[in-house]
Amino acid sequence: MAAMFSDVIDFIREVYGTDTFLPLHEPVFFGNEKKYLIECIDSTFVSSVGKFVDQFEVMVAEYTGAKYAIATVNGTAALQIALELVGVDNESEVITQPLSFIATCNAISYCGAKPVFVDVDRDTMGLSPESLLLFLKKQTEQLKDGCFNKTTGKKIAAVVPMHTFGHPCRIDEIAVICDQYNIPLVEDAAESLGSYYKGRHTGSFGQFGAFSFNGNKTITTGGGGMLVTNDETLAKRAKHITTTAKVPHPYEFIHDEIGYNYRLPNINAALGCAQMESLEVILNNKKELALSYESFFESTNIDFVVETAGSKANYWLNAVKLKDKKERDKFLESTNTAGVMTRPIWQLMNKLEMFKSCQSGDLHNAYWLEERVVNIPSGVRL
Repeated sequence: MAAMFSDVIDFIREVYGTDTFLPLHEPVFFGNEKKYLIECIDSTFVSSVGKFVDQFEVMVAEYTGAKYAIATVNGTAALQIALELVGVDNESEVITQPLSFIATCNAISYCGAKPVFVDVDRDTMGLSPESLLLFLKKQTEQLKDGCFNKTTGKKIAAVVPMHTFGHPCRIDEIAVICDQYNIPLVEDAAESLGSYYKGRHTGSFGQFGAFSFNGNKTITTGGGGMLVTNDETLAKRAKHITTTAKVPHPYEFIHDEIGYNYRLPNINAALGCAQMESLEVILNNKKELALSYESFFESTNIDFVVETAGSKANYWLNAVKLKDKKERDKFLESTNTAGVMTRPIWQLMNKLEMFKSCQSGDLHNAYWLEERVVNIPSGVRL
């Protein structure tokens, strides 16, 4: 086993052409980033007003095929606003997956709601449509005001699948189920810019899609997020409440409701515009890396996670599945000791102290993946 892990380490170093420390994922800047940042600084419009914010929104909307895009300070804020606008509040619940980054459940909690955990599929690592449908059939009832949990009596106000590591879940099937049960669908697409399912970009199947541009994402604005939607009314509401609910006026400060100071600064958007210009080069580079990994791991006893039928993954973070938790832990120790950064998939949300009391379905796939999945270096090779 040690020899096999050594071969993995040697291959990763060969692929990246370095014997120094290898991070999991780091941003790359080889386009107009410095030019646009200097232009932004020279304009003095470095905060929440400026041309780069508008331009960045247009670029993301056009790329994802959405009619509208609203830039936010981070992906968590984008998801929170999406949930609030589809009706999530402290009297409701949100069905989501336990295998996710904490931001998904944090955004639900910010709205005062509780998550309900439904299992994932092993191949996509995202919300399972079969598990979702089973839970809804057994645990909910349709009333005149919507879909309600028979156990808690609370309304199911939204379903939030997450496209894990940029691998699309079976989002079309989930969308059909949500329509059948009259539940709003909000996609946590934080990790999946550049990912498609059956020809449609992730984030475009629900009422909202929420993206992240954190420093470790496929492209970055340092910190930042984006909401996308095809609903004009929702888009206008999102723009309004993320900009402190200020009523447009040449000089008066009038606010007509409680809003949020969630607008992405222009200086961050300047970085985003340059990154969007390089997105296809970045995605092609990451795809080549994934193909190299796939070819290498075919000759090992380690499974490399590949895109599923009908999907086109951005391979934001490459992942492998080890035989069991014992082997996973040895792999993590061997690689990190050798200066090749790897990390385990997240601890399941239902196991965290603040979510232990939340209702869960049968989560056997999520538990299986938690014990085996490890991320390996995935940054662009320059």
